[in-house]
Amino acid sequence: MSIMEKTLNVKKATRAAFGDEILKLGKENKDIYVVDADIAKSCKTINFAKELPDQHINVGIAEQNAAGVAAGLATTGKIPFVSTYAVFGSLRMAEQIRQEACYPMLNVKIACSHGGLTPASDGGSHQAIEDMGIYRSMPNMTVIMGSDYYSTRKLVEQAAKIYGPVYLRFTRGDIPVIYDENEEFTIGKAKKLNEGKDLAIIANGDTVHLAMEATKLLEKEGVSVKLLDMHTIKPIDREAVLDCLEVGRLITVEDHNILNGLGSAVCEVVAEEGKGKVRRIGVQDQFGESAPYEKLLELNGITVENIINTAKELL
Repeated sequence: MSIMEKTLNVKKATRAAFGDEILKLGKENKDIYVVDADIAKSCKTINFAKELPDQHINVGIAEQNAAGVAAGLATTGKIPFVSTYAVFGSLRMAEQIRQEACYPMLNVKIACSHGGLTPASDGGSHQAIEDMGIYRSMPNMTVIMGSDYYSTRKLVEQAAKIYGPVYLRFTRGDIPVIYDENEEFTIGKAKKLNEGKDLAIIANGDTVHLAMEATKLLEKEGVSVKLLDMHTIKPIDREAVLDCLEVGRLITVEDHNILNGLGSAVCEVVAEEGKGKVRRIGVQDQFGESAPYEKLLELNGITVENIINTAKELL
């Protein structure tokens, strides 16, 4: 059965994938550390803390300090993963990560739960809609968001293997499981889920399953859709975007501000080529509010219906 034929009934949060994978990696490699900001239970590193206490450091509610501690660990050859919420791991830690991890090119990983609108009822103050954009603009940084439980586990594993700063973004809430546990992923290389010739949809994170559903419905209406899971937005898979330009019409879908996220990264490639049309679906440059996750997606047009309508407008 192909990925597109799967029924997406099982749901798991990608923060759970991080918790499971980092524990596995920590047992295999004693150089892997977790630096927590006093929210291990919520960020799913609590089992790591219990089972590998010598590789776990809780700095308390002090994210900027966590970044500095991680940088210090990295100078000794350790592989630290700073674990916190995305709003704090990006906005509050930005200067420290820029100066102490990116500038000296240290092997620091920032692993953040509660990305995008998935915190939902926590309100706009806890919904990180600009985090990937902040880190995408920093030299030496890699930016990743897996689209389900298994892709996230594989990408966390890959992030531990490559050298340099990496930002990993996870969901708070459960999202559909798309891939099988044996699916392979490569940082910087998009996953092609469907081949098509009429238009291309490029999605990432918790919007990939919506793009899959829209693709299935469009194909039933005779529209041939190329679909990509662009789990790495920096470095963007330029070759995959250029391949989409062969069809000429592109839609990006993301749970992030349409400014400086996946949509912007794709538009940069398209603009440099001087051809093709792009429509961006994502958070409409506005703060969220306390509401159910699906309602917040709807308020920003991040829906199957809007993807289909946008596709028809492009066609």
